[in-house]
Amino acid sequence: MKRICCIGAGYVGGPTMAVLAKHCPEYRIEVVDTNSERIAAWKTDDLPIYEPGLLDIVKQVRGRNLFFYEDVEGHIDEADIIFVSVNTPTKTFGHGAGRAADVQFCEQTARMIAKCSTKPKIIVEKSTVPVRTAEAMEAILQANDKGVTFEIISSPEFLAEGTAIRDLEEPNRVLIGGRPTESGRRAIQEVLDIFAHWVPKERILTVDLWSSELAKLTANAFLAQRVSSVNAISALCERTGANITEVASAVGMDDRIGRKFLRASVGFGGSCFQKDILNLAYLCEYHGLPEVAAYWQQVVELNEWQKKRFVRTMLKALFNTLAGKRVAMLGFAFKPGTSDTRCSPAITIAKLLIDEHAELSITDPKALENARKDLPDARSCTFTPDPYEATRGAHAIALVTGWPEYSELDFERVFQDMEKPAFIFDGCDLLDHEALVKIGFHVFRVGAPPIVPS
Repeated sequence: MKRICCIGAGYVGGPTMAVLAKHCPEYRIEVVDTNSERIAAWKTDDLPIYEPGLLDIVKQVRGRNLFFYEDVEGHIDEADIIFVSVNTPTKTFGHGAGRAADVQFCEQTARMIAKCSTKPKIIVEKSTVPVRTAEAMEAILQANDKGVTFEIISSPEFLAEGTAIRDLEEPNRVLIGGRPTESGRRAIQEVLDIFAHWVPKERILTVDLWSSELAKLTANAFLAQRVSSVNAISALCERTGANITEVASAVGMDDRIGRKFLRASVGFGGSCFQKDILNLAYLCEYHGLPEVAAYWQQVVELNEWQKKRFVRTMLKALFNTLAGKRVAMLGFAFKPGTSDTRCSPAITIAKLLIDEHAELSITDPKALENARKDLPDARSCTFTPDPYEATRGAHAIALVTGWPEYSELDFERVFQDMEKPAFIFDGCDLLDHEALVKIGFHVFRVGAPPIVPS
């Protein structure tokens, strides 16, 4: 039985290894992490992350060929293949702070692997890393004093939180990058053979190392660019009387453009988009391409502007003061289908509302625990899983995360329990706006003029 070790039991490592274990029963897969609480949670039915369908797969393979350990060093040497799924956050200190990726955990992992290994291994980069990170890891690994050889493979993840299991089970592509040497090609083939257990071979793309590393950053940048592009046009729609939903529908019918990621909102969030675009901008600047860096930097800046614009719209509509007014925030996760709040637009919006001395009542089906952590000193905030409790006595509702269940609320009941006039600010273009106006709401939409009761 061949052994796979995954270093990192987070949003990438855990789900990826669970799906690998399901489809590759002849492999023993060990997920290791120094976070003992996280590892303990993986051994229960209360997993450390929420992802639809994940628990069912974990329960199917846990203890069969999927195992979780906190002793990282103790499980490295026996592995034939090591997946590196460690965090690569934006650097918060020193040169490149606020833009460059912090790759210290990648280096620490490479040194640990070199220290603990006595036999050859394939190292698979699963983390999102700056292009040519594999070069640094390779230099550290090959400098071991035991003569152990390593092959580095880049196979970035292309998961979307909320649909990660579906994305793993039916990926539109699997990217595998490696060296164009005989040993490099063998390593590529060995990793390819794992994914070929369930992924059609025509969806597995083999490229060189640097193209694989850069493809992940580029893919996220292009997706985020579409969000910022449609949000930029949404502002123009509000000024001119056009409707962004209709504009996006017309634009999306052009098969050269397509429909996806053309929905106006309060902005993109999550752990990847902003981090990866900032990293891409930094890399462009580092390599002497300031104009290209400025282009990608603007995608992030427009995303921040969109969140501030949403709050300014609220402030203007609510008679230019939010002080002492109760605002119910529907949703706090950065997107529906996940408990993840990293870089969620809700965080910025909540802090801006608090700065205006608003009293917030925050609700979310899955992310309340993280919301409390994101707003630890917010004394003017209450948290409740019940949206009816959150909206009771509110002057306004801010729909920030497009959970489908919010479109099914009894808004007549909600309206009766709110202060009047009652305002709804739909930051996700989710609700039936005409129906809300008939109930009596003043409705403000992203990308269209407001509509109010006649």
